Amino acid sequence: MLDTIKRLKEEIGALNASDLNEVEALRIKYLSKKGEITSLFNDFRNVPAEQKREVGKLLNELKEEAQQKINSLKESVADSGRDDEDVDLTRSAYPVKLGTRHPISIVKNEICDIFGKLGFSIAEGPEIEDDWHVFSSLNFPEDHPARDMQDTFFIQRSPDILLRTHTSSVQTRVMEKTQPPIRIICPGRVYRNEAISARAHCFFHQVEGLYVDKGVTFADLKQALLFFAKEMFGANTKIRLRPSYFPFTEPSAEMDISCNLCGGKGCSFCKGTGWVEILGCGMVDPNVLDACGIDSKVYTGYALGMGVERVTNLKYQVKDLRMFSENDKRFLEEFKAAL
Repeated sequence: MLDTIKRLKEEIGALNASDLNEVEALRIKYLSKKGEITSLFNDFRNVPAEQKREVGKLLNELKEEAQQKINSLKESVADSGRDDEDVDLTRSAYPVKLGTRHPISIVKNEICDIFGKLGFSIAEGPEIEDDWHVFSSLNFPEDHPARDMQDTFFIQRSPDILLRTHTSSVQTRVMEKTQPPIRIICPGRVYRNEAISARAHCFFHQVEGLYVDKGVTFADLKQALLFFAKEMFGANTKIRLRPSYFPFTEPSAEMDISCNLCGGKGCSFCKGTGWVEILGCGMVDPNVLDACGIDSKVYTGYALGMGVERVTNLKYQVKDLRMFSENDKRFLEEFKAAL
């Protein structure tokens, strides 16, 4: 066996190859399961006990030398196949596949652009908030049942720190620091403790608007909503306002748009009514203005708020809210044309 090891060392030291196929053939010859070196390891059990130490050491050295030689030949053949003069070093290493914006981002940006045409600027605030900015400053008394309208994720109690349930908290922060005229749009993510299903999620996105100035009326609100609906869903879109209740607005209303699938004739999507609910709105309650340091006897204002997922559903007929947060590339690629 010692003579065989010596012979194989000499052979391996003299190995050469011109391409990767030849390198692979050499690897199979010496290092595969049926290769010559592997066969020597299989015969090692027949070596006399007094020679096992010496032979075992030489076998391990032989295998290591063979592996290094094969690796060296592989690198040498790969390098010889390159012609640096023909390589454009400014070119991308591979075709770059373009991605797309998320449908929520597409619709959110479109909403902000529409209100930007009316002079609204974007305002943002923290997602982790306190009770004052989320509830108390917005006319939610401490024990008022209106607080039960929104199941809240509390981080700690006394004082209450929580994940904001609406972006109205951004409005109160702006009103505390800014005197009218105020005309802002507040996009952002909000959180509510709800069971996840095709129609609800524990987090979603909102865009809320606020306009405060002297002489602002409900007619101004209605005109802004009509402009938004036509810009977002088409020039033939109609709106209707239904009386509703929100603690921070009085009077309050919910706005429906004519179903953009059936044109208001009635279908399964609008449940045969021809109308689809889209947002809530109303005149800012004087208590909210006063709580934020704005004189309600001098200024009036309106507020509105909508769920971005809701608008996206209406615009693209996405039936399952969970698809927005699953990051399925097949779903996201459908919105490339919307960019």
